Amino acid sequence: MMNYSAGEPEPPDRKPAITARDLTAVRGDRTVLRGLGFTVPAGRVTGLLGPSGCGKTTLMRAIVGTQAKVTGTLTVLGSPAGHPGLRPRIGYVTQAPSVYDDLTVRQNLDYFASVLLPGRAHRPARRAAVDHALADVDLPDHADALAGRLSGGQRSRVSLAVALLGTPDLLVLDEPTVGLDPVLRRDLWDLFHRLAADRGTTLLVSSHVMDEAERCHRLLLMREGEILAEGTPDTLREQSGTTTVEEAFLHLVDAAAARAAHQETRP
Repeated sequence: MMNYSAGEPEPPDRKPAITARDLTAVRGDRTVLRGLGFTVPAGRVTGLLGPSGCGKTTLMRAIVGTQAKVTGTLTVLGSPAGHPGLRPRIGYVTQAPSVYDDLTVRQNLDYFASVLLPGRAHRPARRAAVDHALADVDLPDHADALAGRLSGGQRSRVSLAVALLGTPDLLVLDEPTVGLDPVLRRDLWDLFHRLAADRGTTLLVSSHVMDEAERCHRLLLMREGEILAEGTPDTLREQSGTTTVEEAFLHLVDAAAARAAHQETRP
């Protein structure tokens, strides 16, 4: 098992990869994100933890620039979220694998590589990028298999390989380990930490599984469209006087509910 060193503080002179101030998102007549303010450190693995339906996917879509009706300030890699210059610098993996079932794994990667690096002159670079991405997600032995015949976990790894083709500065991963077996989950988290340590990649990984919080350098704990707390796992446990991140999260939920009840009863 890789030593994640989750409690290590990020270098103080490094600018955050993501900064949000008063970030609000509305879908229909519902406010999904409620004035969020947070930072995501560069070159680290940050976990976005919270129950299903709390707004994690909407927040990730806002960060990659695909979410409508967003107000406030959201800076990503030094530019406003959605800026055209960010497109080649961000890899985004959605919950549903984004692959073509009637193509092989390699054909899928070849296609997306041709979008990133078009033209004959880039053919050697495309081939190298595909081979590198296949190795990153441990799929060289399945390169010639049809994507539609792969297991769910393998298809998820193909989507991750697509996101890695451009060696992005920021990887945004929406619940990438849901439904995977424990061994594959461990291997993916090892990969996430290698990307941060070896390439300086910033990763924002969402999950509703609290035990994955211990695998992150830093956490954003989210509920009902709000950030309840942010910090390292050690810091959150110490501040709440608990022994696990799950207990810390429940402590924060109870405290927020108590404050809301108090406000409702005030004259």
